[in-house]
Amino acid sequence: MENSKVLVITGASTGIGEATAKRAVEAGWRVVLAARSAEKLQALESELGSENAMAVACDVSSWSAQQEMFGKVLERFGRFDAVFANAGFSKGSTFYGGEDRPEEWREMVLTNVYGAAVTARLALPELVRTKGHFLVTGSVVGRTTSIRNLYSATKWAVTGMAQAIRNEMAGTGVRVTLVEPGVVDTPFWEHLQKPFPFELQADDIARAVLFALSQPPHVDVNEILIRPIGQPL
Repeated sequence: MENSKVLVITGASTGIGEATAKRAVEAGWRVVLAARSAEKLQALESELGSENAMAVACDVSSWSAQQEMFGKVLERFGRFDAVFANAGFSKGSTFYGGEDRPEEWREMVLTNVYGAAVTARLALPELVRTKGHFLVTGSVVGRTTSIRNLYSATKWAVTGMAQAIRNEMAGTGVRVTLVEPGVVDTPFWEHLQKPFPFELQADDIARAVLFALSQPPHVDVNEILIRPIGQPL
C-alpha cells in the first residue's frame, strides 16, 4: 500500500462515509477517516487496518479543525489525491409549525454548507498539485423541494457549490463530482420518517463514488443522481 493514492473522507464514521472507506480500501486506496466521533473512527480504523486507514477527529464546521486535519494528512502521507466532502445532517426542521430551533438550523448550515466549502477551500491547492478529485455529497432535494425546507436549501447550496468549483477548476486537471442520493438506509434517518417503501444502502452510494474515482484522468463524472426504485421526488 506504500504507493497507494490517498482519499480523505469527511463524515466517515457512519453511513455513506464508512461504506465508502471500506470500498476504497478494497480498491487499493489509503483512506483518511474524518468525523466528530473519535470512538467510531478508531473502531473503523482498527477494522480497516492502520496501514490502510488514518482516523482524525474533526468538526467540519471549524476552519481550524479542518486545517489541523489536512495538516495531519500531509504529515502522515505527504499528499492526498481525492477528497470526499460527505459530512452533513438534517433534523427535519420546517419553516412553519412546530418548535423554534434556531441552534439546530445554525448547526445544519455550518456543517452542510460552510463545512463543505471549507473542505473545498483547504483541499483544492493540494488537489491541483496532484491533479486529484473533489467529491461532495449533495441530495435529490438539492434538485427539488422538500418538506424539510432548510435542509433542502443547504443541499441546493451544495449543488451550486459543486458547479462553481468545477468551473473554477477548469484547466487544472482537478475533477469534481456531485453525488446526489435519494433515501438511503443510514443513521441520517434515525429521527425522520422514511417516506418511501424502498431505500438505498450506504454501499450503493459507495460504489457510485468508486465508479467516479476509477475513471481515466480525462473523464470527469460531474453528477451522479441515485434514487431507490419507487422514489417519485
